Amino acid sequence: MQLDHVTIRTADIDGTRAFFETVFDLTIGERPAAIRHIPGCWLYAEGKPIVHIIGSRGMGFERAAEAIDHVGFRLEGYAAFRARLDRLAIPYSTMDLTDIGERRLFLRAPGGPLLEAVFSEPVPTLYPGE
Repeated sequence: MQLDHVTIRTADIDGTRAFFETVFDLTIGERPAAIRHIPGCWLYAEGKPIVHIIGSRGMGFERAAEAIDHVGFRLEGYAAFRARLDRLAIPYSTMDLTDIGERRLFLRAPGGPLLEAVFSEPVPTLYPGE
């Protein structure tokens, strides 16, 4: 297992992006089509997206604190890991990113932090020949 990425939730997408570009020499890059409707961007280092920035909502006193939203771990064996979560009765949600050949599972640690398991595996097609 290796750390895949960190996602930062912020009300200042442009300022946060500029900070990471300037301080860490990251470059903005493509995001999968399935998530482009979410305000934000992906920042790359050595060709890999390692910082994901997404917008947060709220203004003034009611505004949620800016925070690390979740941490992604790169793993192997999507089916086996998903079966383990099922066996352990750990709730999760799925996200298949066909255009970049990745499958993702989202789950929560006991205290509530959001974790993402990222697998570099092709997404199965619903119909043979697709």
